[in-house]
Amino acid sequence: MLDWDDLRTFLMIARHRTLSGAARALGVQQPTMGRRLEALEQRAGATLLQKTPSGYVLTEAGEAVLANVERIEAETQAVERLIAGKDLRLEGAVRLTTLETLAAEVLSPIIAAFRATHPDVQVEVVAAPRSLSLTRREADVALRMAAFTQPDLYARKVAEVAYDLYAAPAYLQRFGMPDWTKAGEGHALIQTEPDLLDTPEMRWVRGLAPRAVVALASNSRLIHRAAARDGMGIACLARYLGDGEPGLVRLPTAGPAQVRELWLGVHGDMRQTPRIKAFTAALQHGLRQAAGRLRPE
Repeated sequence: MLDWDDLRTFLMIARHRTLSGAARALGVQQPTMGRRLEALEQRAGATLLQKTPSGYVLTEAGEAVLANVERIEAETQAVERLIAGKDLRLEGAVRLTTLETLAAEVLSPIIAAFRATHPDVQVEVVAAPRSLSLTRREADVALRMAAFTQPDLYARKVAEVAYDLYAAPAYLQRFGMPDWTKAGEGHALIQTEPDLLDTPEMRWVRGLAPRAVVALASNSRLIHRAAARDGMGIACLARYLGDGEPGLVRLPTAGPAQVRELWLGVHGDMRQTPRIKAFTAALQHGLRQAAGRLRPE
């Protein structure tokens, strides 16, 4: 009989195309991946993955079984969620995926208050560069700046987050207050890396200042704040990140405030698990309390 660990090894290598990437995804050592793949192919009597200079690729046999293995993965995950969803204990781990800045600046006191009343629940916060999957149980709860589209998730809007532009007094003394009718000419921007430029707030900034130069690009909003504070340029920050920050001035802009929706998501199978239910209730209550900071009038 084929072993699920070996099949999952095949699936991860097919997705990541390297033994090291697949090993990181499964939390095992790289040599283990190679041994499992070899064992699977010996049992199956066929080569499923071919090693090439650019990574592993599916053979004809591998392509033939890939969809079946993905269905096994989906069914296994469904069983895991159902079992976890029937866990009636108010204890164990809750894994939250969200933005690093939101976790550090807004969620930390909410989580601290939750832990004070639920000491047997351990909270794991993952500020991942990619969106972790609730369906695959990479996380139990997600807070994201966009609505969820998966039909098997319970999701609701829990807050609105306002964004604005900030610069250091020293920067403004040197370059002056921006005249947006001149499209940011003579000014410098701090922005995200190219793959994140399509967010609503980044499109807004580029629309305001298409003639501005880019002083620094980073995927970290904490680095954006630090760079603006050090006088490198103008940064677009969430109000909770920029307001009250020593060494930053919020700049006047024309038109309405830039606002994004914050959504909470949890898999439907896990929603009524006591520790998940208690944690999501605490998040929603805490975010309601923080509404004035997330979207100041």
